[in-house]
Amino acid sequence: MKCFQCGCELSDKDFCTGCGADVKLYKRIMYVANRFYNDGLNKAGVRDLSGAIVSLRQALKFNKNHVEARNLLGLVYFEMGETVAALSEWVISKNIRSQKNIADDYINDVQSNPTRLETINQTVKKYNQALSYCYAQSSDLAIIQLKKVVSLNPRFVKAHQLLALLYMNGEEWEKAQRILHKSLKIDVNNTTTLRYLKEVEFMLEGDETAGAKKKKQNVSKDAVTYQSGNETIIQPISPKEPIVGVPTILNVVIGIAIGLAVCYFLVVPARVQSARAEADEQLRLISENSDEKTAQITDLEQRVEALTDENAKQQEQITSYAGEGGALQTVDGLLETARKYINDPEDLDEVSDELYKLDRTYVENGASEAYKALYEELLAQVGEKIAEDCFREGTALKNQGDYSGAVELLEKAWYFRNTDAEILYILAETYQEADDMDKALELYNQLLTSFPDSEYADMAEQNIADAATAGSHRGGEEGDENTPGQPTGGNGNAGSAPNADGNDTGGGA
Repeated sequence: MKCFQCGCELSDKDFCTGCGADVKLYKRIMYVANRFYNDGLNKAGVRDLSGAIVSLRQALKFNKNHVEARNLLGLVYFEMGETVAALSEWVISKNIRSQKNIADDYINDVQSNPTRLETINQTVKKYNQALSYCYAQSSDLAIIQLKKVVSLNPRFVKAHQLLALLYMNGEEWEKAQRILHKSLKIDVNNTTTLRYLKEVEFMLEGDETAGAKKKKQNVSKDAVTYQSGNETIIQPISPKEPIVGVPTILNVVIGIAIGLAVCYFLVVPARVQSARAEADEQLRLISENSDEKTAQITDLEQRVEALTDENAKQQEQITSYAGEGGALQTVDGLLETARKYINDPEDLDEVSDELYKLDRTYVENGASEAYKALYEELLAQVGEKIAEDCFREGTALKNQGDYSGAVELLEKAWYFRNTDAEILYILAETYQEADDMDKALELYNQLLTSFPDSEYADMAEQNIADAATAGSHRGGEEGDENTPGQPTGGNGNAGSAPNADGNDTGGGA
């Protein structure tokens, strides 16, 4: 025994030699707990299971950490058919002592057998259903459920007791007696079982006494009895020889007919009912097996579906890396552009085309640091010159009325120099002159958002207002003086801006 305070081994002294704590009362409590445990062990050894439960519970009241008492209590519960209570005690015992505890073996023995677990589950469900039938005054249905419970778990003491009680309620005393004797073989000193059995035996003795009195009265009418020593002699008053004749034969025939009728109306239905019960039981087993197989098939189908989805995701990821427009192709494109620039730094046409094809969203969000560094370096080397050339050529095409070519070059100029408000404004104006007002308004609004303090912001606002005014008048008037390709400003040069060479880039140049 160890000290409750320091864990030191206790001696025969009333104090702990390690910490000096007073352990007199503690030792008495532990002794009492061990005494109740030993008493429960002895009762369990002679199958006094209900008495063992009482003693073991008393032991746990004095020492709730008594692992051996909890394990034995779980075994007693399991022997009485109460598997759930047994598992509860073993789990508590395992939590108290996680290592070197035989409760692990008990739990594994129960949980490692799926068939046993299913049987326990069915037993509990049917027993609860039988209780519901009892509350609903459906004794016949409750008896049927309890018979199934007893067949599934022959050691379930409470099921035996409830079944015997139902037989007693229906005055089927002999059936109740047989069930109670079976229960006593499991728990020899169960108080409830003994009380029921006493009541059954009392009723059976009353029936036997009444039958004996009736038989004695019948004997006294037809015979004379007298005592000869220790023997009782019964002598008929007027014995007659049996006469065999037509009445006798007729009686035999009638008896045979009655016997056949009884066999047909009583024995045959019972046999049929028994056969039906067996067929229903087999059908139930087949149905349960079918449900189990169906569950397994459903689980496998779900796993196949999950693996298929996972495979599709992997394929999409591979495509995103190796497919058209994927990361690998993008990296290869940048490396090829860098190679061309290194080989011929003066030839910027192919370099600009290759850089323009690259996805800037990927560069900003998904690219690695090395990729970003190489891209920024190339852009710094060639971007400014490409932007300048594209802007100059695009402005020239715009002034010549080639709006599609101008848009292409100005878009490229904006790609390589997206911090220049002038490029964005000229691009928007080009879209406006090409009658693509939706795109023009989108770019004007972008300019107002990105460059609100630039000199082009006021012109963009004016063009937006003029476009709104022109749109409101266009639906109600015909013969507008403005040509389709001319800006909606007040004059031909409204909204124009000087280009890099100092020339007027407006539509009226």
